[in-house]
Amino acid sequence: MNYLLFKRWNDFSGWLVFLIAAFVYGMTIEPTASFWDCPEFISCAEKLQVGHPPGAPFYMLVGNLFTQFASDPSQVSRTVNFLNALLSAGCILFLFWSITRLVRSLLKEEKENLSVTDVIIILGSGLVGALAYTFSDTFWFSAVEGEVYAFSSFLTALVFWMILRWQDESDTLSGYHIFPAHSWYLSFQKTINQYSFMVHTYAYRRLYHLCSDIDSCQCQYTAQ
Repeated sequence: MNYLLFKRWNDFSGWLVFLIAAFVYGMTIEPTASFWDCPEFISCAEKLQVGHPPGAPFYMLVGNLFTQFASDPSQVSRTVNFLNALLSAGCILFLFWSITRLVRSLLKEEKENLSVTDVIIILGSGLVGALAYTFSDTFWFSAVEGEVYAFSSFLTALVFWMILRWQDESDTLSGYHIFPAHSWYLSFQKTINQYSFMVHTYAYRRLYHLCSDIDSCQCQYTAQ
């Protein structure tokens, strides 16, 4: 199987996992507010107020967008919880693509033709890993309530996938454009939960390597 055909199967499988996760989380979301910080985040998102430090302003803005679809005030909590369900499903999507990218790198060199057995191993690994995380107790709990952890997990998975994508495209012009996008998403991560700096240091360490390589890539594009 050539690389383009595998990529189609990989994309299709990733979106299939996303739909499974979104359906499961959407059917099991909290109808109202959960305990702890969830009522605060939901009320602050609806009224565009400032929550407890660090505030999570970007989460409040996106949450307020979803509250506009509430048919009545009793549905506000459900809309914010549904936002978290979609974000958690997006985390599963990028987790699947990250797993398949890592497994593919273990089996074959970049963009080599894959056998049917290789494809089954790669996609099977992604399905097992992504679905196992989908139905894990801790992640499922955070996916169905109005908390910042779903958004933080989504951006973490996105940044890690972008790192792997940049490794694939680092010698191309599109790879050069991934670098500023990577930086922007790290900035968004800070607006979701400032404490993420303590747990997402790998992404910032990766920025050093991106910066060290970006000059050489830019020279290649300039020469072209």
